[in-house]
Amino acid sequence: MTRFAAGLAFVLIFPAAASAQQAPAPAADEAAEIAKKLNNPVAALISVPLQNNWDYGIGTANAMKYTLNIQPVVPLSISKEWNVIVRQIVPIIYAESPAPGGSTSSGLGDIVQSFFLSPKEPTKGGWIIGAGPVFLYPSASHDALGAGKWAAGPTIVVLKQEHGFTYGLLANQLWSFAGWGPTSVNAMFLQPFLAYTTMRYTTFGLNTESTYNWAASEWTVPINASVTQMLKIKKQIISLQFGYRYYATAPTGGPNHGWRFALTFVFPKK
Repeated sequence: MTRFAAGLAFVLIFPAAASAQQAPAPAADEAAEIAKKLNNPVAALISVPLQNNWDYGIGTANAMKYTLNIQPVVPLSISKEWNVIVRQIVPIIYAESPAPGGSTSSGLGDIVQSFFLSPKEPTKGGWIIGAGPVFLYPSASHDALGAGKWAAGPTIVVLKQEHGFTYGLLANQLWSFAGWGPTSVNAMFLQPFLAYTTMRYTTFGLNTESTYNWAASEWTVPINASVTQMLKIKKQIISLQFGYRYYATAPTGGPNHGWRFALTFVFPKK
């Protein structure tokens, strides 16, 4: 697992400081809990992130690639103790040609969908866990935008939240089993992450979204640094994220840096 500000009046949620003899207001407690859940990939929170990514320095043409990832997250309660968290990544891509004089490609990319079976309560040690299957669907509208393969594999997330910090690891592995693309999919994704959320619901984050292509023996390792602010516009809670990405390593012709802007709509359970 975007950007907009023109013409909108953003109301920041600033909790009043509680005295030693006064508990925080219920609204502040709720806002703090939502801010905490936004850092948890398997939280029981409906959200719709719109994540805009720009990558630069691709190929001999020093090309740019823009990807809008639409990432709805839907928690499903299946018992008193367990949730299933359904996470989708639906990419819409505009990619310039990596070679001078080539044509651009744009359209829908391959969709990734994950299902995490997760306990509703953390473990005795305070760890939050989730695991299940992940699927890759060959939904790309152009051959240059997808692998043309059906793929599946396991996914897992492990994290802990304490003293304003959230840290953990999200990982998955995909193997292709059908499709028409010329190259099989055999890829591992690793996302260690660290975030700190302040009393004013500002989150400073650092992660990598690393992919290892087993067939080509190649790593792609973007390191992301971000700042996220939770806001409220009338009754709608949103978060805005701005980030910079540096590619510590990438395949030959891969990008060298990029930017991210994400807008997330949040729908707390009543």
